[in-house]
Order: sequence, then C-alpha cells, then structure tokens
Amino acid sequence: MSDTHVHQTHPEIVKRLKRAEGHIRRVIAMFGEGRNCLDLAQQLHAVEKAISEAKRHLIHDHVDHCLDAAANGHGKPTRTVVNEFRAISRYL
Repeated sequence: MSDTHVHQTHPEIVKRLKRAEGHIRRVIAMFGEGRNCLDLAQQLHAVEKAISEAKRHLIHDHVDHCLDAAANGHGKPTRTVVNEFRAISRYL
C-alpha cells in the first residue's frame, strides 16, 4: 500500500506534527524539572490534541482527494477507493 503522492495539506500536517514534537520535548523536560501533575496533564493534553488534529486532517484530505477522483472517473477504481476508505476509517 505504498502511496508516494503528496497532497496540498501534507505540509500543514507536518507543521502540526512538529508542534506536537515540541510539546512532547517540553513535557519530558517538565518531568525532569519536577513540575506538578496538573501542568504535566495540560501539556500531555496539548500533545494529544495536536496529533489528533494532524490525523483528522490527513484522513479528511485522503477522503476528499480519493473520493473526488473516483467520482470524476480519475484515479483508482471505485472498489479500490471504497476498500481504502473502509481501511482508513478505522483510524477515525
């Protein structure tokens, strides 16, 4: 299932993941600083939200791109697109 194309939203998704990476680094540092649990939980929540948003954008972009291509008779056969949609929808 190797897909080498890049969607227009991929740079934005990478940006979101880099933001999450920064949050993760900060949380690790906060543990070393002995920060309180409330501060740690807030930062971990920010990490989860950043990753969740990146995933949501990726899935929505995939669905929009692939379903549009199939509806317009371009790209993969409809059966393949439906199977891919079923597969990716498990991650919603």
